[in-house]
Amino acid sequence: MTLSWWLVVGFLGQALFSARFVVQWIASERAKRSVVPVAFWFLSLAGGVTLLVYAIHRRDPVFILGQGAGLFIYLRNVMLLRNNTIGRSSQRPGEPAPSSIESTSSRAGG
Repeated sequence: MTLSWWLVVGFLGQALFSARFVVQWIASERAKRSVVPVAFWFLSLAGGVTLLVYAIHRRDPVFILGQGAGLFIYLRNVMLLRNNTIGRSSQRPGEPAPSSIESTSSRAGG
């Protein structure tokens, strides 16, 4: 088997996409609760775009639909994070900061 550039693109996308779980796991272990760090969403976007490009090259409709749909979710979360950051910069002194993004399981348990 020869290693083509398209295989490199596919493996790179998969590595980026998988790295988001490692980042989330490490952040949760450090916080001692389930959290979703900002890097999770950026790795999701980067891996999702790379895998979508690979899926289009492969002409795989199942893969294209799955990665394409996920990109909307990742992009929306990055937009929400951006809006949240903008909201913090206009926050009045003494006003509580908006809560960080965390999973519902950590809120329910604690």
